[in-house]
Amino acid sequence: MQGEKLTWEEMYASLCERHTKEVQDKLLQGKVAIAGLGGLGSNIAVALARAGVGTLHLIDFDVVDISNLNRQQYRIRDIGRKKTEALAQIIRDINPFVQLKLDCVRVEADNVSELFREEDIVCEAFDQAKEKAMLVDAFFSSFKEEKILLSGSGMAGYHSSNAIKTRQLNKRFYLCGDGVNGLESGQSLMAPRVSICAGHEANMVIRLLLGENEV
Repeated sequence: MQGEKLTWEEMYASLCERHTKEVQDKLLQGKVAIAGLGGLGSNIAVALARAGVGTLHLIDFDVVDISNLNRQQYRIRDIGRKKTEALAQIIRDINPFVQLKLDCVRVEADNVSELFREEDIVCEAFDQAKEKAMLVDAFFSSFKEEKILLSGSGMAGYHSSNAIKTRQLNKRFYLCGDGVNGLESGQSLMAPRVSICAGHEANMVIRLLLGENEV
């Protein structure tokens, strides 16, 4: 089979074979926003695309830099490109049938309600604690309905993989990470632990889309 000739029917059948039709049909209905397309967000997006989640909203104002290559999904040839566009191409090379919405903007408190109005699930994937707190505050101020936010906190360094966990803080807020080792602790971000944390967020997204609310 030539990859460039892969049809929707073939991709769908393949995903159904692995996930079951019941599961895959639910994932196809999913609409997920990812705010920040760095180490955390780019890995979340690729995991959800591979799982066949129907619609992904990719949000980031930045461009790919050489310093991103140690932990993010980008390639050398992506340096200088907008992260939204580079990640969209990577996803299309994996699963061209995912519906993508791209916003090359900085997330601010005053645009949260507009940016995330269409998605039921939002993944916060920023590096800086201040930006994370801003989005959390703005999200819960803007949305009173059943939209759900997932956030990451504590994935820096090369500490134990087992310290990274998913916690449910309330019925609409999940937090993934070890809760301690962030950039503010003076440690660098490395691919293994960042990817583990991204896996926690992506897996919780899938659970939520399938009606599983418990961590």
